[in-house]
Amino acid sequence: MTSTGTVAGPKSEKKIVLILGSGPNAPETRTYARGHFTNIVAINNAWRIREDWTHLIHPEDFPSERRPRTWQDDQTLVDYTDYIPQQNRYGGVIYAGGTMAFTAGYWALGALQPDIMAFMGCDMVYPSQGKTHFYGTGAADPLRDDITLQSLEAKSARLWFHAAQSGCACVNLSNAESRLVFPRSTPDTLSHDARVTKPRAGIMTPPLAKEAALNYRAPTGRYWEMLDQFHPSELAHVDRLWREAWQAASIVVA
Repeated sequence: MTSTGTVAGPKSEKKIVLILGSGPNAPETRTYARGHFTNIVAINNAWRIREDWTHLIHPEDFPSERRPRTWQDDQTLVDYTDYIPQQNRYGGVIYAGGTMAFTAGYWALGALQPDIMAFMGCDMVYPSQGKTHFYGTGAADPLRDDITLQSLEAKSARLWFHAAQSGCACVNLSNAESRLVFPRSTPDTLSHDARVTKPRAGIMTPPLAKEAALNYRAPTGRYWEMLDQFHPSELAHVDRLWREAWQAASIVVA
């Protein structure tokens, strides 16, 4: 048994990373066998859900009192000094989307180089009544008025494409309504059911060419300090191109 009371389960030969957010259904992961995952990347408060997380990723303004006071030798805290270079590797936060579900995805893709990234508790849908997060009611960060978050669907499609280009499948383990466009899967079947075909030649060219032409950069990650350099309508155009690419893509998940 693990420290969360879940059966260890057989280890997968694939490198599978669980990206764990704070959605209302995130506690369902307490029943997931630890052996399904090579790494568990908890976002912000999600480290409280399972004690066996391997990485806790959080933004610069995540309150210190909400962080763990102690952690094990095999657990790592990931902050902006770690994830901004990875975001920049994939075009930067302006195009990646300035919210932690995507930040965690790009960091894990670059730093951990997984075969599969499985998201849970990252649906970014916030009911008007009841819990918005597993711990109660919290801020709907991905829905804030932000030039990088005009289309969460486009941003998730972009992440899928960049992952697929690296031979990594992105899937969603949630059964709930979601802003993520990823195919759905389950923890028991994803190791052999989730597979990815690299995007066909040229399908990423239009959005990538538009990004390159705009050349919107915020190398430090602090894009909010230079908003006068970016045009929301141009970023909306980039989003539209990613959505069109997604609609045209051939995705294989059994």
